[in-house]
Amino acid sequence: MTTAFEFWDYFIFVAYAILILGVGLWVSRDKKGHQKNAEDYFLASKSLPWWAIGASLIAANISAEQFIGMSGSGFAVGLAIASYEWMAALTLIIVGKYFLPIFIEKGLYTIPEFVEKRFSTNLKTILAVFWIALYVFVNLASVLYLGSLALETIMGIPMVYGVIGLALFAAAYSLYGGLSAVAWTDVIQVVFLVLGGLVTTYLALNTVSGGEGVFAGLQTVYDAVPDKFEMILDKSNPEYKNLPGIGVLVGGLWVANLYYWGFNQYIIQRTLAAKSLKESQKGILLAAVLKLIIPLIVVLPGIAAYVMVNDPQILASLGDAGLKNLPSLDQADKAYPWLLQFLPTGLKGVAFAALAAAIVSSLASMLNSTSTIFTMDIYKQYIDKNASDKKTVNVGRLSAAGALIIASIMAPLLGGIDQAFQFIQEYTGIVSPGILGVFLLGLFWKKTTNKAAIIGALVSIPIAMYFKIAPNGWSTSAMFVDVPFMDQMGYTTLLTMLVIATLSYLQNKGQDDEKGIEISSGLFKTSPLFTIGSFAVMIVLVALYAMFWN
Repeated sequence: MTTAFEFWDYFIFVAYAILILGVGLWVSRDKKGHQKNAEDYFLASKSLPWWAIGASLIAANISAEQFIGMSGSGFAVGLAIASYEWMAALTLIIVGKYFLPIFIEKGLYTIPEFVEKRFSTNLKTILAVFWIALYVFVNLASVLYLGSLALETIMGIPMVYGVIGLALFAAAYSLYGGLSAVAWTDVIQVVFLVLGGLVTTYLALNTVSGGEGVFAGLQTVYDAVPDKFEMILDKSNPEYKNLPGIGVLVGGLWVANLYYWGFNQYIIQRTLAAKSLKESQKGILLAAVLKLIIPLIVVLPGIAAYVMVNDPQILASLGDAGLKNLPSLDQADKAYPWLLQFLPTGLKGVAFAALAAAIVSSLASMLNSTSTIFTMDIYKQYIDKNASDKKTVNVGRLSAAGALIIASIMAPLLGGIDQAFQFIQEYTGIVSPGILGVFLLGLFWKKTTNKAAIIGALVSIPIAMYFKIAPNGWSTSAMFVDVPFMDQMGYTTLLTMLVIATLSYLQNKGQDDEKGIEISSGLFKTSPLFTIGSFAVMIVLVALYAMFWN
């Protein structure tokens, strides 16, 4: 299925591309008499204001996976998938209050650098290599693949050309300018992202209501499919295995969120580039507020599409185009591209620019963070400890280019893997509980030792595999338990932390580790704005879950 573009659609999209490239290259330029150093390139000179941090966090996070995949989940599952976004808002507040003060006090460039200061160089190197491999072979490759798949579905652009085009677009400004170029262009990307998403939501809800507006459309959708607005699924729901009821609020989703928002280099790097801790926390708060509205632009369109597809009157009003390539429950990811074809001329260009903004901003963020970890934790550690700032920046650019080339080669190959992205999510979910356990105990329990952390991280893999075996056909054995994947992550994290805590206690005879972090009483003190804003976000979350509990 392709969407017919006209002159104004192409004009808007080209104008968007020129604007992003122009701003990116302008902020990337070297100031007169100043040679770009490592702090300039990797941490944007530690000068980012709160609003740029908040916008950049969301732009780095939202990609084709949300626009295409989450709209598809809205079509198939309903509002319950929004827990990934709404729980992230609460997670961001926790990261801002309890993680950031420690990270910024340590003056970090990278998350692996924290591992070295708290544990050892060996553990830092192990995790640095892991993250580089994860970013190149999973994150970069999958965003390129999903983005190219979206371009192919919507505009008919062949996969290979889509991969090359997106890679070159992201590289054009991010490789040269570093985090500064990425963060400042992200501010523009978020405007397109939100505007384009709201346009699609408006169209879908207005169409459902027969032209009577958004609120009438929302009421119509709710009346038509009230079951699609249940936030907490019961065991009778076919999607319970993916979103296991109350376990979503108290189980493994916390593992995924804390790992992603707290210890993910391409996310946390923006907060490390703030002018100050308070500025960073304000940026985190802005991102949390934006997370509350993301389901409006990525989930609601999918639910509205479900109603449109199943209502003969609405389909008839859409004409012949409405009957082409109708999405079904087993092809839910077609829902968003299917909606785009009904946008009027000009607005199609805005919506397509939003999709491109989501893809390119994520690519640029991942590229910058991959090069940061390679340069600061591998190159400067083992290859050239005395590298000059100029050489360090050049190595960062070259390593980012190398990562992009490898990911571009890998991206088309993902299409040949059955359920590639379900596999990717499960793979990340196998390793993230162990890493989260290491970080949480390393941050907040001074008795945690390096040896226990290494053993715990390694032991977490077989623990995770134990839980994973049952759903793959061994559940008839009394030795194994069959639990939803999200619960598997929660159990694996708790067991890993138990292993680390036990070994640390035995090794140090209950004494504090020499590298344990001293936490002062005032370390977690926040400004009145952050405190009040955080409570406001939590009140909204409670209201949302109370409204859509069942």
